[in-house]
Amino acid sequence: MVRDGYFYALGLIVAGAMVGWFTRPAWAIVPMVLALFFLWFFRDPERAIPDAAGAVVSPADGKVTDVSWVTVDGEKQARISIFLSVFDVHVNRSPIAGIVRDVRYQQGKFLNAMNPASAEENEQNVVRVEGNGQTVVFKQIAGLLARRIVFHPKVGDRLQRGQRVGLIKFGSRTDVILGSTASLQVKVGDRVRGGASVLAYLQPMNEPANAGRSSSTKGAI
Repeated sequence: MVRDGYFYALGLIVAGAMVGWFTRPAWAIVPMVLALFFLWFFRDPERAIPDAAGAVVSPADGKVTDVSWVTVDGEKQARISIFLSVFDVHVNRSPIAGIVRDVRYQQGKFLNAMNPASAEENEQNVVRVEGNGQTVVFKQIAGLLARRIVFHPKVGDRLQRGQRVGLIKFGSRTDVILGSTASLQVKVGDRVRGGASVLAYLQPMNEPANAGRSSSTKGAI
């Protein structure tokens, strides 16, 4: 469990005990239920990380809401968007193994994370990771309820595929941006799990895009 869950829950348990002591025990039910919710919300389950060469895993649990092609700095790239509801695990993980080359925090709005405009206009953390000759950018995007984005690694840190890197509190969105040679493995409507579900496969820069990989392969969801 993420330690934030203990902090929220402990405060509510204390508040509930005081309310129940000084008023009526029944009035303590609401803060106690909220305490249980926070303990559940900040859960952090272990995941089996795929070891297939070139696999890009999901940075978060949630539902794939967009798979499209976008132009970034004049280059065509694939973008996969994942919506996290308050019922999903909110711990974020690194999509690939590699070196953190850039971390950029952007202040912004708190539009509904389902709104396409949230990808550019909302408060977000943009992370660029380089590994095996490829670059992957993933965004932690705040949603309508989210008010805090947490990212622990620093520029220059080496990450493992599926490694825990932070979280977004409450409803939110993550985007993964990949090169045009990526072999995408998910579609809109798919449910994915952070660190466990394969979003795409990348080939090393010195190998052809279709070498050794079937486009029909999917990660476990």
